[in-house]
Amino acid sequence: MPEPTPTEDRFAAFRNRRFLYYWLARFAATFATQIVIVSVGWQIYDLTRNPFDLGLVGLCQFAPAFFLVLVTGAAADRYSRRRIMAAGIAVEGIGALVLLALAYHGLTEPLPIFAILIVFGIARAFFGPASQSLVVNLVTKDELANAIAWNSSSWQIAAIVGPVAGGLLYGVSPIAAYGAGAALFFAGAVAVLAIKAPAHRQSNEPASFETIVAGFRFIWSEKIVLGAISLDLFAVLLGGAVALLPVYARDVLDAGPLALGLLRAAPGLGAIPMAIYLAAHPIKNHAGAIMFVFVGLFGAFTMVFGISTTIWVSVPALVIMGASDMISVYVRETLMQLWTPDDVRGRVNAVNMVFIGASNELGEFRAGGMAALIGAVPAVVIGGAATVGVAGLWAWMFPELRKARRLARE
Repeated sequence: MPEPTPTEDRFAAFRNRRFLYYWLARFAATFATQIVIVSVGWQIYDLTRNPFDLGLVGLCQFAPAFFLVLVTGAAADRYSRRRIMAAGIAVEGIGALVLLALAYHGLTEPLPIFAILIVFGIARAFFGPASQSLVVNLVTKDELANAIAWNSSSWQIAAIVGPVAGGLLYGVSPIAAYGAGAALFFAGAVAVLAIKAPAHRQSNEPASFETIVAGFRFIWSEKIVLGAISLDLFAVLLGGAVALLPVYARDVLDAGPLALGLLRAAPGLGAIPMAIYLAAHPIKNHAGAIMFVFVGLFGAFTMVFGISTTIWVSVPALVIMGASDMISVYVRETLMQLWTPDDVRGRVNAVNMVFIGASNELGEFRAGGMAALIGAVPAVVIGGAATVGVAGLWAWMFPELRKARRLARE
């Protein structure tokens, strides 16, 4: 585990007002996303009762980031990251308003929802690299590790409360859920615009194929970074079970929307205490080995969740999965930010966001497709076992990462 350093100020990053506004904006946007996605998942499964359609929810969000990767990263390096971030959140707010209108008029088939999710995916394709790169421009180097831990926690806190809120609001009315999501998106956009414009080393290189693919070249040349983000890609791609939570809530656990919200929140209940711990006790030794151990635990408890038929086993398994994943996220994100020059950080983060999207949204598509073919329980259990295998294989393939002791260059 990380070495304790009790003298470190766990709230150091929040004393920086620019980071505070940034954190609040990410929290509001992520909270809104959780509400909307929980509502969309339940609504689509109510309409079709087909787990494959739940997989399409993930695919619609991932595809834009994949196809726009060469554009979104370059934009984050050449233009205002703050404005790109604000615009992305605002577009998601407009999408939530359209979902509200569709719900109000009594939606009977899922195609319009998939179209809106593609718009969400485009907005997040630009939002991701800009927001991930912006944080480095808002804090000092001494504050960065603390900021990354809290930055991850903004997602995790929203992941705890957002799904529960989404389940409750959807239980009242889809209009209430989508209306709350839209309000939070627009609040997040306002918070971003309140940030005093930071300076960053904008890329002045003329647009060319070489400059556009600079992010890929950098990641390929840095084997520790390549190993970290590809490990996360395949571990979560194979082990992700989030898309199938509506199936588990309704068919395996015989529960309702509130239980679905609890299941969606459970990984965050494990991740946020871990994020708070890491904010005060950053990993300072054996970082690579620690990451491999906890990726393996993530896969093992995915298997436990997969075979569970009671919510009292399923929720603790998801909590442990969340805590384990938080450590992997912390190591990967810290490596990405500390090893990457600022003038290519947008393009590197764009590639990273494709990896993250592939692991999450494309992982949801894989889970939905496998569930349609062999059933939800076998799909989750096999995926968890594959994640354990990936952790072992990557430890062998990337010895530099396995032996890495520090998160920063030495």
